[in-house]
Amino acid sequence: MFVAFLVFPFVAALLGFLLPGRGRLGVLVASALVHVGLVAAFWVHRPAPLGGELLALDDLGLVILSVVSVVFALVSLYTPTYLRCKGTPATGVYVACCLGLLGSMSLAACTLHLGILWVAVEASTLASAPLIAHRTTPAKLEATWKYLVLCSVGVSLALLGTFFLGIGATLGPNPVQELTTSALLGAAPRIPAAWLRVAFVLLLVGYGTKMGLAPLHMWLPDAYAEAPAPASALFSGALSNVAFLGVVRTLPVLESAGQGAFARGLLIALGLTSLLVSATFVVYQRDVKRMLAYSSIENYGVIALGVGLGGLGTYGALLHAVNHSLAKTLLFLVAGNVLVLLGTRDVGRLRGLGRRAPWTAALLAGGFLAITGAPPFGLFWSEFTVVRAALAVHPWVAVTMLVLLGAAFVGMARIVLSVLHGGDAADAVTRESPGLVLAPAVLFCTVLVLGCVVPPPLHALLTSAARAFGG
Repeated sequence: MFVAFLVFPFVAALLGFLLPGRGRLGVLVASALVHVGLVAAFWVHRPAPLGGELLALDDLGLVILSVVSVVFALVSLYTPTYLRCKGTPATGVYVACCLGLLGSMSLAACTLHLGILWVAVEASTLASAPLIAHRTTPAKLEATWKYLVLCSVGVSLALLGTFFLGIGATLGPNPVQELTTSALLGAAPRIPAAWLRVAFVLLLVGYGTKMGLAPLHMWLPDAYAEAPAPASALFSGALSNVAFLGVVRTLPVLESAGQGAFARGLLIALGLTSLLVSATFVVYQRDVKRMLAYSSIENYGVIALGVGLGGLGTYGALLHAVNHSLAKTLLFLVAGNVLVLLGTRDVGRLRGLGRRAPWTAALLAGGFLAITGAPPFGLFWSEFTVVRAALAVHPWVAVTMLVLLGAAFVGMARIVLSVLHGGDAADAVTRESPGLVLAPAVLFCTVLVLGCVVPPPLHALLTSAARAFGG
C-alpha cells in the first residue's frame, strides 16, 4: 500500500496530461481527495517501513504529509472555478505538474534517507517551475528562470552537503554506508566536527534557498507574484515545509556529535534575518501577492527561529508551520479572488474591496488577522510559544522578534486597510462565485479552530515530533 500511495500521484499526472478538457480537472480533484483519504488512514494505521528507512513515515513526516494533503485538496477544489472565471483552460501540463508536485512532496515526507529526500526536493523544483510560467508572459518567464537557477544552485549545494555528511560518516572505525537518519545518528560521535559543520552549512544554504529564508529568498517574491494563485498557495502552504525537512532531519545528527549549538545559532541568525527583511520590504509593496510573499518570508523566519531555539521552541515552530500553511493558503486563494473579480493586484486600484466584493473582503480581513498572529487565531499561540522559548534561552531574541513582528504587522495593516476601505461609493458590487469562496472559508474556520483548541491527536503528534528533533 505504501508504494501504491507514493506512485499513484505520478500515474494520475500522466492521466491528467493525456485526458482532454474537463477530464483533466476531474483527475486533479479526484486524486486530491483520494490522497486526503489515504493520509487520514495513516493516522489510524501507520504504514510499515520499506527497505529499512528508504520509505518510512515518522511523526514529523506525518505532520508535513498531512499539511501537504489538506492544502493540495483545498487548492484543487478551488482551481476549476478559478480557471473558469479567468477564462483560462486547464492545460495537460498544468494538471500533470500539480500532481507531479504532490507526488514529489509526498515522497519527501515519507523517507528517512537523505539521498531520497534530496531527489524528492529536486523533483519538486522541476514539477513546480512550469506552474509559474503558466500562460507565459515576459514577467512570468523571468520569474521562472530566476526560480530554476537559484533553487537549482541551492539544491545542488544541498546535494554537496549530503555528500560531505556521507563522507564524514565513512571516516574512522565502523564506517557507515547509508544516509539514513538512524545510521547517521549512530555514527555522529565519530564524524569529524569540521565535516559536520561544513555539511550543515551547505544543507542550510541549499534547502534554505528552496524554502525562501532571507537572504536566500531572491527568487521568492517574483515567483509567488507571477504564478497562478493556486500554484502560489501550494508553494507557500506546502512546498516550503517540505524543503525545511532537509534541514530539520540533520539536526539530531549534529546534536549527537556535540555540534547542536553551532547549528541552532545559524538557524536563529537566518530566522532573525528573515524577520528583518520581511518587516523592511513588506511596507513598500504595491502588489497584493508580493506583500503575501514577504509575509511568507517572515513566517519561515519564525519557524527557523523556533527550531533554532530548541526545547519548547521546536514545538512552537512545528505548530507554526501547520498554522502558517493553512493561513497563507487562505490568503493566496483570496488574492486569486481579487484578481478574478477586479482584474488587478495593484493596491492602488483595489480600494473599496469591502463594498465591491464583501465575502472576499471579509476573508482577506480575517486572513490578515490570522497571518499576523492576532488572537484568537492559531498563529498567535504558535508565535507566543516561540517567544516563550526565546525568553527562557535568549531574551534579546524574544525582544527583537516582537519588534520585527510588530513592524511587519503595521506594514501589512497599512496595505490591507487601504484595500478594504475607500474607493468610490458608486462602485458596483461584484458577483462572487461560491466556488471562489468555499475553500478559503474552510481554511479560515480551520485556522480559527486551531487558535481555540489543538486537537489531542495533533498535539500528541507535534509533541512527539518536537521531542525527536530537540524539543
